[in-house]
Amino acid sequence: MNEPVWKKGERYEGTVTEVWFPNKGIVRVDGIGGHCVVKNTLPGQKVAFSISKRRSANAEGRLLEVIERAPEEMESDCVHFADCGGCMYRTLPYECQLALKEKQVHELLKDYADESCFCPILASPVTEGYRNKMEFSFGDGYKGGPLELGLHKRGSFYDILSVPSCRIVDEDFRTILSESLDFFRAQQIPFYHKIRHEGVLRHLLVRKAAKTGEILIDLVTNGPLGTGSVVHDYVNLLTGLRLSGKIVGILHTQNDALSDTIRDDGTEILLGRDHFYEELLGLKFRITPFSFFQTNSFSAEVLYDTVREMISRTDMINNGVIFDLYSGTGTIAQLLAPVAKKVIGVEIVEEAVMAAKENAELNGLHNCEFIAGDVLKVLDEIENKPDMIVLDPPRDGIHPKALPKILTYQVPQIIYISCKPTSLARDLPSFLDAGYRVKEIRPIDQFPATGHVETVCLLTRE
Repeated sequence: MNEPVWKKGERYEGTVTEVWFPNKGIVRVDGIGGHCVVKNTLPGQKVAFSISKRRSANAEGRLLEVIERAPEEMESDCVHFADCGGCMYRTLPYECQLALKEKQVHELLKDYADESCFCPILASPVTEGYRNKMEFSFGDGYKGGPLELGLHKRGSFYDILSVPSCRIVDEDFRTILSESLDFFRAQQIPFYHKIRHEGVLRHLLVRKAAKTGEILIDLVTNGPLGTGSVVHDYVNLLTGLRLSGKIVGILHTQNDALSDTIRDDGTEILLGRDHFYEELLGLKFRITPFSFFQTNSFSAEVLYDTVREMISRTDMINNGVIFDLYSGTGTIAQLLAPVAKKVIGVEIVEEAVMAAKENAELNGLHNCEFIAGDVLKVLDEIENKPDMIVLDPPRDGIHPKALPKILTYQVPQIIYISCKPTSLARDLPSFLDAGYRVKEIRPIDQFPATGHVETVCLLTRE
């Protein structure tokens, strides 16, 4: 007798036994072999779902309703929780969030490391209002609806949800968001329509330093903003707001790309300057609108302190050369400069490299060199040979063609900082094949309430 199989479109009920990174709930139903992946669920929930795809004995399903909550689950303290989807773990106590993320990292990487290599997850020092950067989008909440400014609704590419009570940013972000939305609704300036490729308003980028309180605001539009009076009135509105921080720059960036990504096709300074300053572990950093900087300043200190502590336990000596690949604004490079003869940072975003150079000068560090370019190409041009390599790639991990070049250096130690553990899991076999072994894996929660987790991995080569 054939075993029953999943039927497409049919409703099923079952309990979520585990959640794979970042949000893939695994549901099993009595009498059916295999499992069904139902996203945006929590371990222990009893859910109803319908089958959208069948994959051999397994399936993918769409969540219909949560019939019973998980035992640890509590009421959400955010009014946007049901529609937003950004903070999928918000209904879990923080200690349960940490345990879940620690388990996810372990499951992804357990085939590449001994059990002794796994260290307990490190918590974020703050769990509310921790983000120092938000990219809000203009749009409508439904077709033909009024102008909205906020985040994409759960599961939607087009619909925008205004989030004036968002919990992962502080009150200054919320005030700037709400007042900007009211202003542009009154001006009746249309948002950029992604299908018709017409309209003006695209994004509002807000960055605020947790330590210095400096705020940078960048309005991103398709083409010019409009009349000079609109610009003047908007600047006056922002400078008149009562904020705990201080606005040090208001910018206008044109982005004429057809895609929904933020691109700089020309930026003008409407007020102040085009950068702000943040402080980490006693160093000062100049940050520009589009340069990479860790979004949780307090947890970033935990991350970088972890990296420094790892290096202190290696055989790295003070006259060695460290490569900091995917270096952003040079944060890691400058924190490592005191223990190295020289640190060479490579970053593809030119404005980030310019900021890194200024940061090093600002902090009195003269043994840091920063190169603008793709890691894949720049490695062929650097004459220095590294004694250690630190990798902090984007979410998709290291470029497959750059990885063999990195491995040819055969340095004794490599530290891989990953903001997406699935990318780290994909890259680790290449390191193992090249003679490296995992010595330590440390998850760090930089993103409370969300499904994201940072992971620091120390690799050594005999």
